Amino acid sequence: MLDKKLENAFNDQINKELYSEYLYLGMKAIFADLNLPGFVNWFDVQVQEERAHAMGMFDYVFERNGKVTLEAIDKPEIKGSTPLEVFEQVLEHEEFVTSRINALMDVAEEVKDRAALSFLDWYLKEQVEEESNVGGVLANLRLIGDDKKALFMYDKELAARVFNPPVIG
Repeated sequence: MLDKKLENAFNDQINKELYSEYLYLGMKAIFADLNLPGFVNWFDVQVQEERAHAMGMFDYVFERNGKVTLEAIDKPEIKGSTPLEVFEQVLEHEEFVTSRINALMDVAEEVKDRAALSFLDWYLKEQVEEESNVGGVLANLRLIGDDKKALFMYDKELAARVFNPPVIG
C-alpha cells in the first residue's frame, strides 16, 4: 500500500507527464506547419514516450493499491517558433521534469518506500537519456544556424527516429 503523501506525489507526477505529452503534441504541430516531417516524427516519438511514462506510473500506483486522481492538464505554452527556440524550451522542460522526478524520489525516501525508489530509478536514468538526446539536437541546430539546406538534411535524419516502448521498472 502506498503512503498517502507518496500517492499524492505520484498523482502530481502523472499529471506532469501527461502535460509533457500535451506540450510535445503542440510542438509537433509547429513543425507540421513548418513542413519539417522529420521534426514532426521526432515529436511524435516524444509524445508516445511521455504517454508511456505517465502510464507506467499510473499502473504502478494501482499495483501498489493506490488511487489515481487525474487533474486538468494545463494548456501548453510554447515559447518560440524556430527549431532552435523550440528545442531550447524542450531542454528546459526536460530539466524541470528531472527536478520533479528527484522531488518524487525525495518523498519516497522520506516515507522509506524502497520499492518506489527502485521503481523510480528507471525514470531517473530515463531523464539523463532525455536531456542528452535533446542536448544533441540542440548542438546540431546551433551548428546548422541559418543554413536551410543543412536543416533540410537534419530533418531527414530525425525522420529515422522510432518509438521503442519502454520496459519500466
